[in-house]
Amino acid sequence: MEEIFRLGEISCPSGTLVVVDGGHLGLWSGERSPAEIDPALLGVDDPARAADVLDSVDFAVVGPDASAAARSFDRQPGAMLYDIPASRAAELGRMFEEHCRAAGLDAYLEALPGREPHARRVRRTAAEGGGSFLLFGVPVVVVGGVPRDCHLPVLASRVDFGDSVGPRWSEMSIRMSDARAESSVSLGDIGVDWARVLFGDADALNAWQHDEPVDGLADVAFWGAAADEAAAAFAAPELGEPGEDGVRGWTGLAVAEAMKKARAVMNWKEETGHRLMVDFRPHSHHWQVMRQVRASEFEAGTVDIGDARLLCAMTTWGDGYFPAFADLDASGAVVAVRVRFSDAIE
Repeated sequence: MEEIFRLGEISCPSGTLVVVDGGHLGLWSGERSPAEIDPALLGVDDPARAADVLDSVDFAVVGPDASAAARSFDRQPGAMLYDIPASRAAELGRMFEEHCRAAGLDAYLEALPGREPHARRVRRTAAEGGGSFLLFGVPVVVVGGVPRDCHLPVLASRVDFGDSVGPRWSEMSIRMSDARAESSVSLGDIGVDWARVLFGDADALNAWQHDEPVDGLADVAFWGAAADEAAAAFAAPELGEPGEDGVRGWTGLAVAEAMKKARAVMNWKEETGHRLMVDFRPHSHHWQVMRQVRASEFEAGTVDIGDARLLCAMTTWGDGYFPAFADLDASGAVVAVRVRFSDAIE
């Protein structure tokens, strides 16, 4: 039996909604070039590979048969190929040329003069009727035509999938209106690597601070088998955060002081070989929303950025690729956006 729960509300004053893995927003370039993102955030620490990533190229598929060629080449959504490492650009061009020749299509790849910022990718995708693009290889979904001047409910459907799986979300949806849905269109998949999905206003994401504290403060948290010993060694109290029983540490410290304490606990862990998890938590937008997620019965939380309200929720399925859809009324207006999780068991 399906149960429906209200996770919260969002507001979208720009009229464009982005659905993205909330854990990947440290990679969001906003109006800046993606080349300004530190490759270390992508897990790239080798200097040669880092240079290859920094020199990546974005391509547009152009020509009379561009749409058909992009669809049949099927490397990325739409008629753009983003974030192609410099070492692979020439090879990709040859592959595309061979593909078009074999298929009898008149199209070619044209390198953009610079990397296209993520905010511009959002606007391009929305102008093309909605869909998805890649954020450093991770699919992100975009849809325009969202009501700008109201709060929109975010609902989640929960189903018990049986003994081997248990109760989990089957779908999350944002209702735009009470109009009857007459059709649905695919928006593509959302790629999730951090077990969470975020629904956010496109312009608000440009002001998102993923790791930088908005108030200059940070927390330090630790837990695990040696938590009692560490707490005694450092005179650390219970953290006192809802949903985090047994977690010790300190809250509301200046960043420098928090980093000092986090390093001291980490050094103690390494020197003693004790089992302990240590978490440094700057008071960023990501921290704000995850603080609510940890305390929430439904593992969901919101954060306000300007006039926009964003919502982040855990998938309950962990990581994966989850399909998104737009439901349309008889006039073609969007009445709901849905992300379906139940496909994870198919």
